Amino acid sequence: MNGAGVGSADEREDGSGLKRRVGLVGVVMFGAGTAIGVSIFTVLQPAAAIAGAGLLPAVVIAAVPMILFALVYAFMSSALPRSGASFEWPSRFVHPLVGFLVAWLRILGSIGAVIVLATVLVNYLQMAGIGWMEAVPDKAAMAAVISAIFLVNLLGVSVAARVQTLMMLVLLAAMALFVGTGVGDFSGARAGDPFAAGWPAIVAAVPLMITLFLGIESATEIGEEVRDARRTIPRGITLAVLLTAAVYFAVSIVALGLLGPGALAGSDAPLLEAARVGMGNWATPVIVTAAVVSILKTMNAIVLIFSRYLFAMGRSLVLPPAMGVVNARFGTPHVALGVAYLGTMAALLLPSNLVFLLLAVNIPTMLKYLCSCLSAIGLVRRHPELHAGASLRWSRRSVETASIAGVIAAVVVILAGLGADWRPYVLVGAWGLVGYLYWLVRRPTLPAADRVPSA
Repeated sequence: MNGAGVGSADEREDGSGLKRRVGLVGVVMFGAGTAIGVSIFTVLQPAAAIAGAGLLPAVVIAAVPMILFALVYAFMSSALPRSGASFEWPSRFVHPLVGFLVAWLRILGSIGAVIVLATVLVNYLQMAGIGWMEAVPDKAAMAAVISAIFLVNLLGVSVAARVQTLMMLVLLAAMALFVGTGVGDFSGARAGDPFAAGWPAIVAAVPLMITLFLGIESATEIGEEVRDARRTIPRGITLAVLLTAAVYFAVSIVALGLLGPGALAGSDAPLLEAARVGMGNWATPVIVTAAVVSILKTMNAIVLIFSRYLFAMGRSLVLPPAMGVVNARFGTPHVALGVAYLGTMAALLLPSNLVFLLLAVNIPTMLKYLCSCLSAIGLVRRHPELHAGASLRWSRRSVETASIAGVIAAVVVILAGLGADWRPYVLVGAWGLVGYLYWLVRRPTLPAADRVPSA
């Protein structure tokens, strides 16, 4: 494997070539920055169409499993920080096949997420009336944005982290302006009764609203690139959860009170329409800037994570070992990035229906959370030495309780999505079957030590 040069002790842990260049601020920005903003631009319309004002209790319910998952990820990172953690942990503490299938399904989810974001970005630019956008085909514009994001990630994790922090600060300023200018025009009567649609509709919207919080644990996927990861990642996850919950609660309530559920459901750019009530002519530049920045930063984080679990799979030889090669100049897994890029570009042919794409992203993500919870149970039961070395001094019972609750929550969220659209479940199932068949062919070629990775 190519090295990245001889780094200082605070940059390198071992011979993987990945450099420790991300601190606490970077962890928070990758976590909260993956979630805050972009989902509020994509989810309000389909969620309002399903549950009306019930999207408010739906977002509260959606926060519960994400808090459980965040607790589990914080503990696991305090015990064993790894790049490509969602592949590494299940492979080590559940079964190699489980780790492989989680990562394999996430290929579909990550590609779908990037396509969703690129689609929404182009929609917002067109809504803003930017002249040159009318002359550029949608797919060509999406391809250009995707290419730029992959290029940033090729240049190194420190570059990606700085870009993420800058964009996050711009977004927070825009969201504060939206809430501050909208409060004066807020109407409780316009917002409507949050329980009028009934619990079946509210529950059906939960899998969509949970996308508001997806990515809180993002920094766990670059565990070998975080300074003092066992302490920094748990702290960063905690701060990211608090920041994300505060922003989304305020923005969701104000948007409902400005437009009402019917108008939210009927708009292709609901937050922009809501902002026009409070900001007038300033709404378009402020919200379009916020949308562009939030989408770009979320794409940035997703691409970073996507390449890291492909890298981890290549390093473990379940994918071709070239995936585990690190670029000598930039310290990035350039082959994994290239494969992720080609797959994403090919997926521009996928259907553009947002509910379909959001569920196609959500299902593999929930399975990832479920298996990480199972990994935590396996760690505390079978590896007391790792449990004892965790910086978070939680008892075995506490870890098991949070993990079991997380498993149940993941299953409930997965099943709830059937009420919105069944087709993504067929797509994910078919992709999983392809992965299983690949595993059956690939596994006999692996060295015995790599079939069951050591803890």
